[in-house]
Amino acid sequence: VQLQASGGGAVQAGGSLRLSCAASGITFSNYNMGWYRQAPGKQRELVAAISSGSVTDYTDSVKGRFTISRDNAKKTMYLQMNSLKPEDTAVYHCAASYYMRAIHRPDFWGQGTQVTVSS
Repeated sequence: VQLQASGGGAVQAGGSLRLSCAASGITFSNYNMGWYRQAPGKQRELVAAISSGSVTDYTDSVKGRFTISRDNAKKTMYLQMNSLKPEDTAVYHCAASYYMRAIHRPDFWGQGTQVTVSS
């Protein structure tokens, strides 16, 4: 199983980035997917999740700014991040969970992609 995250970078506050997570080795459409982030000195948090049926959920701090989506044909998940803030700076990981109730303990993790937002 491989989850390949990409799209991170350095932007100024107010800017946008689009993260992608390409999956292989799993039946992507059967899995619930999530974007997680970890900032230096902080615990990892679930930023956004999308179920196998494309129901979405977001942590409060990103609601209205981030949009999670998936393309099952391309086996890829996305995170569109707009109006970025310095506090969004973190390493972002994607992960896959067969059961939505286990979204905080995913079955598979991808490597991280760094997002840095300067003020």
